[in-house]
Amino acid sequence: MGRRQVTVVVHEDGAFMSRTWRIPLWALRAILSLTVVVLLLILLGASIYLPILTEAARVPFLVREVERLEAENGKIGELATALDEAERRYQRIQNMMGADIVRDPIAFSSPLPVAPTIRARLPGAVSTPPAGPSEPSRWPLDDPGYVTRGLAGPASGAEPHQGLDIAVPIGRPVRAAGGGTVLQAGDQAEYGRFVLLDHPGGYQTMYGHLSRITVAMGQPVDARQVIGLSGNTGRSSAPHLHFEIRRGSQLVNPSDMIKERN
Repeated sequence: MGRRQVTVVVHEDGAFMSRTWRIPLWALRAILSLTVVVLLLILLGASIYLPILTEAARVPFLVREVERLEAENGKIGELATALDEAERRYQRIQNMMGADIVRDPIAFSSPLPVAPTIRARLPGAVSTPPAGPSEPSRWPLDDPGYVTRGLAGPASGAEPHQGLDIAVPIGRPVRAAGGGTVLQAGDQAEYGRFVLLDHPGGYQTMYGHLSRITVAMGQPVDARQVIGLSGNTGRSSAPHLHFEIRRGSQLVNPSDMIKERN
């Protein structure tokens, strides 16, 4: 009589008798606790395995995507190899030609006549340049070279150009046009590897598209001293030397300054 129980009575409509169950309170609590535990286990299992099942369902799609990407990477590798080979062949042609084999699009489309290329060095006896600082008056190359593009200001109607482009193979010595001091030496997007010299009289000379620089900033140089090697760096379509002269803020035509061609 001291045990507490829960009585459950079920009476069906139209029936004369009722069904009665007496469940001990401890058993009812045990059933409820077990039910709660089972529900929690079901929820925990769903939270753990549902993401796994979701990812497992994606595996076939991921496999197909990986196969597609591998095929595309293979094609890209083949294209890159072909492009590298074409660039190597083009570079060999440029080195053999020693000049800009791609026509200037501005000169090509201009209605004005374009002057033919000329020899940049005239034959003559080699003279010994003076030591120490001097105004730029010497040709910056041992090679004759070909002037493929000259000085062009805004008034010319063509794309502005601040000096001479001299076609010369890669690796030829580039010499100082006059004695002075290395004002700057380094890399730049337009000129590539370059050297800027400071000369007496407010003159400065620029040597661009070099493959190698052989002087350092602040170093004194004599006229005709090697300051670098010709190249094809920066904004350049073929091996050449960009050579320009300034006096203060004004551009000077190198053809008017160069008196010694050797």
